[in-house]
Amino acid sequence: MNRTPQPAVISGVRRGSLAEEAGIEPGDAIVSLGGRVLRDVVDLQFYQSEPEVEVHIRKANGLDEAILFEKEIDEDLGFEFERATWDDVILCNNNCFFCFLKGLPRGMRKSLYMKDDDYRLSFLHGNFVTLTNLTEEDWARLEEQRLSPLNVSVHATEPALRRRMLGNATAPDVIAQLRRLGDLGLSAHTQIVLCPGVNDGANLDRSVRDLAALYPTVRTISVVPVGASPKLEDWSLERDGIELVRPERGYARGVVAQVRALQAEIRARHGATVLQCSDEYYVTAEEDVPPARMYDGFAQYENGIGMVRTMLDDLARTKRRLARRGEAAATGRHVVLGCGRLIAPVLQRIAAELEPLTGARIEVVMVTNSVFGERVNVSGLLCGQDYVDALGGRQPDCFILPRTSLDYFGKKFLDSMTIEECEARLGAPLTFASQWSEVVRILEKGPRRPGRNEASNGAFWSEERETLPRGASWVPA
Repeated sequence: MNRTPQPAVISGVRRGSLAEEAGIEPGDAIVSLGGRVLRDVVDLQFYQSEPEVEVHIRKANGLDEAILFEKEIDEDLGFEFERATWDDVILCNNNCFFCFLKGLPRGMRKSLYMKDDDYRLSFLHGNFVTLTNLTEEDWARLEEQRLSPLNVSVHATEPALRRRMLGNATAPDVIAQLRRLGDLGLSAHTQIVLCPGVNDGANLDRSVRDLAALYPTVRTISVVPVGASPKLEDWSLERDGIELVRPERGYARGVVAQVRALQAEIRARHGATVLQCSDEYYVTAEEDVPPARMYDGFAQYENGIGMVRTMLDDLARTKRRLARRGEAAATGRHVVLGCGRLIAPVLQRIAAELEPLTGARIEVVMVTNSVFGERVNVSGLLCGQDYVDALGGRQPDCFILPRTSLDYFGKKFLDSMTIEECEARLGAPLTFASQWSEVVRILEKGPRRPGRNEASNGAFWSEERETLPRGASWVPA
């Protein structure tokens, strides 16, 4: 990997910004700012905060120009970039037996195959990192630039077990690293990917208690199930003799009960829930998800923590609104909702509740993941081909699919099939929703194309070459 910064090529300039007023254009590059060669968007955000900043620009025609900006403190200059790092991405030095990338089939979006473990992308986009590759220079930068919170994959706090899980015999003690973050005044959100028979049971109790003892440095702890595709299952079994399995109802119930007991213990001590359980465990266990107040602000929503609760609360508001209105505004309309196998039974029950309130026929179809394998049952990992296979032959007014199945820009599925290609093969308009209020809006006003994701972390995994919001990035594999 090349850690030597390259000139930062500007992909876009926001209208009305200081950069536009200075005549800077897409294709120009930042050579330095305040005399410093920038390594990434983090440097730009940090060093442009001064009231007076000199930027050395290399124009697209090769000519150099120095521009002095006088501005308000923290006023943004207005640059946009296709990628967030200009000294390459810090790659992972681990060899986890449950690494999801090892289970990726061929033909996915090429950027998915990049095995990054970059603390900067954790800060910018919410990526989970292990902290196993930090140098003293990185620690100094964390302190100087106050890069917090980070998202940290812990998996186990007992050093030998964690090293086994990471496939890295030299992995540092993560508790010592988190304490060091705390000493710097920084914090982290953490996750434990639970592998049955490896880091569950008593190991999970220890890991949770070790992490909770570091609150508020450790803001949250999430417990999420291992994502095992057939390819990854075979690889893990052959290399390590470890069988990766998705949670069944009985196992999921045990995890939920264990987490609830630990939550009560932590809440009594700290006054906050801190520990969160993946939605997948609640749904698989057929257990009620906690109320919104238990999610401590939904800090790990993008990690599948609290999505069901958010959906149910949105549904309750939507039903009240429809009941107050008193008339069905979508009588006679027919839509087909495609979704993953895990959530399908829940959505089918909800659709039956909404049909008399809307007057529409809402058909929920369970879609099997034929690309990753049947055990991968969440909607966010369904590919365009999966939807074509499962929904083809139906003739609704439109198809409604989960927004999580698309990339950051709302244009492509994981297998790089575009919305237009999928729509043409299904033979009816295609639209997307994240909440039931959006489904009702589609019933009332018709389908519409999705926009960019509100969360920036997905930008890193998109291969769409277009202007990104500040801090988003595109990194080729």
